[in-house]
Amino acid sequence: MGPTRFALLCGLAFVFLVLHPVYGDVSYSIPEEMKRGSVIGNIARNLGLDLGRLSVRKARIDTEDTNVQYCGINLSTGDLIVQERIDREGLCAKKASCVLKQELVLENPLELHRISIRVQDINDNSPQFKEDSLKIEIHESAVKGARFLLDEAHDGDIGENAVQGYSLQQNDHFKLNVNTKAGSPQRSGTVLIHVSVLDANDNVPVFSQTVYKASLPENSPLDTLVITVSAADADEGMYGEVTYGFDHVSDENQIFFLDSKTGEVKVGGSIDYEKESSYEMQISAKDGLGLASYATLIIEITDMNDNAPVIYLKSVTNPIPENVSPGTEVGIINVQDRDSENNRQVRCSIQQNVPFKLVPSIKNYYSLVTTGQLDRELVSDYNITISATDEGSPPLSSSKTVQLSVADINDNPPVFEEQSYSAYVTENNKPGSTLCSVTARDPDWRQNGTVIYSLLSGEVNGAPVSSYLSVNGDTGVIHAVRSFDYEQFRSFKVHVMARDNGSPPLSSNVTVSVFISDVNDNSPQILYPAPEGNSFMTELVPKAAHGGLSGVQSDSGGRGLRTERLAVLSYSEIH
Repeated sequence: MGPTRFALLCGLAFVFLVLHPVYGDVSYSIPEEMKRGSVIGNIARNLGLDLGRLSVRKARIDTEDTNVQYCGINLSTGDLIVQERIDREGLCAKKASCVLKQELVLENPLELHRISIRVQDINDNSPQFKEDSLKIEIHESAVKGARFLLDEAHDGDIGENAVQGYSLQQNDHFKLNVNTKAGSPQRSGTVLIHVSVLDANDNVPVFSQTVYKASLPENSPLDTLVITVSAADADEGMYGEVTYGFDHVSDENQIFFLDSKTGEVKVGGSIDYEKESSYEMQISAKDGLGLASYATLIIEITDMNDNAPVIYLKSVTNPIPENVSPGTEVGIINVQDRDSENNRQVRCSIQQNVPFKLVPSIKNYYSLVTTGQLDRELVSDYNITISATDEGSPPLSSSKTVQLSVADINDNPPVFEEQSYSAYVTENNKPGSTLCSVTARDPDWRQNGTVIYSLLSGEVNGAPVSSYLSVNGDTGVIHAVRSFDYEQFRSFKVHVMARDNGSPPLSSNVTVSVFISDVNDNSPQILYPAPEGNSFMTELVPKAAHGGLSGVQSDSGGRGLRTERLAVLSYSEIH
């Protein structure tokens, strides 16, 4: 088992929980390079959260300053776990304290817990010299005990895992004076030293300052002059020629360029305040024979408002039932700006013509809530534009459109097109003939707006209404079930119900009046005097009656129906 693997395994055993108000609600300390899936701690237990409701409340880990999702949460156990490789050197470089900030977000209600994870260094980097070999030129007159500075080795680790000491291979002419510290397990790097004996060079270059400081705006273009360093050497000729350089291996060489002749430090790469807010470098000045002195260069990067706010839709209720009460939370918005100070202060708003508003919540979270009663029959969809503007100069803005749909609720009963209906039918109609049609409208959606027609129970002339009429449940067409007789009844009323298919269903009723018209379908009858048995009836006819009278009685109908009765006339003359 290699030393790095051993250190990592040992580090895993020392994951411990630290409660400290400086870093938020809960803090943990872990070694870097833990395997994916490793448990950092049980955050549900540490924060006293209900384990059974983590999934219901959509518990998740959000990042504050980076897009990398380093951590996640196991909703079944409540464990905070490593999700992506955590490299302390990549996160914090040479900073003594490396803190990874995460956020635990829960919904319904919205709850935010800050998580600070201290990333402890492990010895996973070996020391490295700037060059594979060093050339030192020493005058032959150098006395015993003369000291010559060597370039330092660079180690990406910090503390006891950084460079702790140097050693020199055994020889008869030189020894190495070092301050050695203990580091476990130790890593090493080597460099070959070539020593050339020259004439005496008794003056080293001397910098004009021991510490140089400069300020540089981020996004400065390439070749921008940052600062000029200078060192003087009292010697003459090649002994007094000074060359400048960065003293150790680091990424600064890719970001800044140091002219070896003039001492001008210029921009050589991308300057991004959000990635690095300051740089500290060691620079060297060497004369022609290799005598050197050193100075420190500190470059502070100033923030520019070069990042527009970013709007994240963390949660949304879609569709929204139209009967939700005003003030209902339907979405959660998170806004982030990678700039600093005023440049990252953000104001959020939405357009004014929608029944929604943004309510500031915890930190940079907003709740999207309703401001009025929704009505799907009036507006079924909303396109809500959310705008975010920072307070930089000039300010930067961004927007995001959220589409929300309104879900139908069965809140409208069917409504008939007319307050009442009348149907006219001639007697002796055929069964099944159409009398009239009723129509009701329901503005609700799908089954909530599907109308079904039916006859309300009742009686007509002592018989059920269903024995006279029927209604088509889908179309509202009313049919006659039987043939009507004007001489039995001339009109009647029925009630038709229109019901939707919602749950629970809504309904309304309408009255349908049926009028029966007469046709000439009955012969006249002599009602008086009534005939008795089968005997002839003898009637007295006036003597003045015209001949040919046969007792014909006709009705007034168009068909001229007649009833004839033989009249036996009997009379006696008086002489």
